[in-house]
Amino acid sequence: MSFVFVSGDLALDFAATLKWRRSGAPEELLSTSDDVARWAVAAGVLSRPPRVSGEELGGLLALREAVYRMLRPDPDGTRRPADVRLVNGAAARPGPRPALTADGVRRTGDATALASAIAAAAIGLLESAPSIRECAGEACTRLFVDRSRAGNRTWCGMDECGNRVKAASYRARRLSSP
Repeated sequence: MSFVFVSGDLALDFAATLKWRRSGAPEELLSTSDDVARWAVAAGVLSRPPRVSGEELGGLLALREAVYRMLRPDPDGTRRPADVRLVNGAAARPGPRPALTADGVRRTGDATALASAIAAAAIGLLESAPSIRECAGEACTRLFVDRSRAGNRTWCGMDECGNRVKAASYRARRLSSP
């Protein structure tokens, strides 16, 4: 399985590891500790896969859901106190340690460092208050930072959702034309 990084931020890409949240069958991309370790390297948070215990996996998934709830556009802007405590607690721990090597930069850390980096990214998003949107794809629930010049980005990414919507629209037009 490969991971997709189109959200424009580490915290949002982590929240997107549970796909199709509103569907009857959401797709979990982090089913195992090994999945989390691979994601940490693919996301560039750590240079080597960390060991992740079952308990740490559960904690990271709980953090993911707290981050999703906190960053999802919400008209009333309220945050659950438990989510705030969880994110703040993770952010307060030591994050990945960068080191310059002859081959470049190496980032080391464990599951706690990974959680810290994700929580810090979420707090940074809330602090900078960018335009966070949810993909307009029918079943997609991925959040992304809209950095488009006009502020009107619609889909999480063209490869996954944009092309599907455009292709479906094209097919519908072809079927309805005489």
